[in-house]
Amino acid sequence: MTQLILIAGPYRSGTDGVQARIDANLKKLEEAALAVYQLGHVPVIGEWLALPLAHAAGSKAVGDEISEAMLYPVAHRLITKCDAIYRIAGESRGADMDIEVARKLGLTVYTSLDAIPQA
Repeated sequence: MTQLILIAGPYRSGTDGVQARIDANLKKLEEAALAVYQLGHVPVIGEWLALPLAHAAGSKAVGDEISEAMLYPVAHRLITKCDAIYRIAGESRGADMDIEVARKLGLTVYTSLDAIPQA
């Protein structure tokens, strides 16, 4: 069965706000999303939705007041529509919060690609 799977992991964590490091973290999230897609599922990353919304609302940079008001709430709304979460490696307060929300909702939390079944 095909699942909608949120990819959770570091985005800004450990970057000190350096855009190249943020971009590298997003690349890791997107590589995980591709692997989930190749298993036959539909992957989604919260930032794919939150960043354009924050920009439309007037955000000038990741971490400003507007983006802060969007990033976590969008991810948490999105989780309510997902079947599971795939938590990739790396310290991330936001990803840990996503896992807490998912567990409260009774969603499956995968911590390795091997644990995700082929659709």
